Amino acid sequence: MEKLKQRWGIESNFQISMILLVFAINGSFPAWVSKPVTDFFGLNAETTNPYILYLVLRILLVFPIYQITLPLVGWLFGEFKFFWEFEKKMLKRLGLGKLFKLKD
Repeated sequence: MEKLKQRWGIESNFQISMILLVFAINGSFPAWVSKPVTDFFGLNAETTNPYILYLVLRILLVFPIYQITLPLVGWLFGEFKFFWEFEKKMLKRLGLGKLFKLKD
């Protein structure tokens, strides 16, 4: 636990618990949200042909939803600062760091 605290720059076991809880909640939340979005556009597993197109669209929806909801869910659990920094770091690694002024 001490290595994790040091790596993430946090001080308490409670913070670790909150951060892991946020990751757990936000891990499935985007998949849950992407279904109503695809349904809104008339795309569902039964009517979309080929089925692989439906799956690809759902997966493509999950990524931006995850990026948006991670800091929001983190805020609900009092860990916005951690997740905002985490988000910027992740986007930088994906080559989207131009969206933010990032310090190296």
